[in-house]
Amino acid sequence: MELKIKTLQELTPEEVLSIIEARVNTFIVEQGGHYGDIDQHDRTCLHLYLEEENHIKAYTRIIEEEDCVRFGRVLVVKQYRKQKLGRKIVTLTIEEIKKRYPGKTIKIIAQAYLKEFYESFGFVAQSEVYEHHNIPHIDMQL
Repeated sequence: MELKIKTLQELTPEEVLSIIEARVNTFIVEQGGHYGDIDQHDRTCLHLYLEEENHIKAYTRIIEEEDCVRFGRVLVVKQYRKQKLGRKIVTLTIEEIKKRYPGKTIKIIAQAYLKEFYESFGFVAQSEVYEHHNIPHIDMQL
């Protein structure tokens, strides 16, 4: 399994479609989201994904902001769950952020049910639970 890190311009059309498919299947179909998953950040962020035999297994994206770095859209494709790939992609994402943006604060908007998962990496809740796209979320910071 290989970690790939690319800007939008570096992604092939096939890779873009695979990323979109994984995100739509996870956040729109499985979770019943009613929002446009693709946004302005997709043009400027770094796309990270674990790939094996041309199949995306896990994905996240890194967004640099003026005062912090965020990552999000964390997912593991359904047929590859229960293999600790969520932990692996988050670990690799944090490592990449620390390497590229040393000293910058890392922030996330986490689905509330994953609070303990992110706390295991050292994240601390920065807000109460709130609804975001009809799904409970919480702001967290490392």
